[in-house]
Amino acid sequence: MTNLLGRNLLKETDLTREEFLYLVDFAARLREDKRARRERQYLTGRNIALIFEKASTRTMCAFEVGAYDQGAHVTYLGPTGSQVGYKESIKDTARVLGRMFDGIEYRGSAHANVETLGEFAGVPVWNGLTDEWHPTQMLADILTMRDHAGRALSEVAYCYLGDARNNTANSLLVTGALLGLDVRVAAPEALWPSSDIQSLARGLASQSGARITVTEDAAQAVRGSDFLYTDVWLSMGEPADQWDARIDQLLPYQVNASLISATENLDVKFMHCLPALHNTETAVGQQIFERRGLSALEVTEDVFESDASIVFDQAENRLHTIKALMVATLAGEAGE
Repeated sequence: MTNLLGRNLLKETDLTREEFLYLVDFAARLREDKRARRERQYLTGRNIALIFEKASTRTMCAFEVGAYDQGAHVTYLGPTGSQVGYKESIKDTARVLGRMFDGIEYRGSAHANVETLGEFAGVPVWNGLTDEWHPTQMLADILTMRDHAGRALSEVAYCYLGDARNNTANSLLVTGALLGLDVRVAAPEALWPSSDIQSLARGLASQSGARITVTEDAAQAVRGSDFLYTDVWLSMGEPADQWDARIDQLLPYQVNASLISATENLDVKFMHCLPALHNTETAVGQQIFERRGLSALEVTEDVFESDASIVFDQAENRLHTIKALMVATLAGEAGE
């Protein structure tokens, strides 16, 4: 029987393959219960702190709605709403919040901060995103892939394209390696995951049977893929004056109709952790259009709005998987 009571989730390798898939299974059950309006509350009276040093839509809403669905209360601590890291160290903050709250979510830059929270809070701590890892996104992504694959995960191939040095790319590479999937990364060599991340993934793959490919050849990487996955080309915190150089590097990795066709898979699906720059309906999208004449960046509008796109299934699944994580780590066997 899987029991995650009291556990942190700071990075994907905090879980075994069995524990990861347990959370995915549990999330699917919670999703079914919510849709049928028969959800049982396991977290009544619990208090959860949500620390957001970086902006968020899906992560914040998933933690808040998931907590409310389960009868818990949340306290939001935004970039200017506390003394975290400014007049009070992360270590001291952990020991204060751990005495007031039953669980703590952290979304920020330095991964060392969430590790410190996890070490000193004394209650479960969950990584909502750091510069290195994005584990709650991975739970939703694997649930979404399983929903659409139509076969065992061990037979699934997915390809990430674009800036592969960011948290999402790191997490996709390591998660696929942990679970035994066929994982491809297509990016300019200068934007590949670090050698440490690649070594970690290959070590996990040697145990799980995963297949790992990191290449500059986008057409080769996508051939036979079941899912194409991309992310914004300039991550939060990176200076805007890098847009031109990044666009020049990554235009060959744009997910467009030609790349979809190159998969040679009529059932291929498109994934994105969002937000996406797929048209000019955002301030950034309009600025890029005025500067470069490009109406889309990492994914074109026709792909994003096509039947192949499952990005909003992913977005919804953030709620169900985060809820499963909170219940499993705060209520333990109550989630069985």
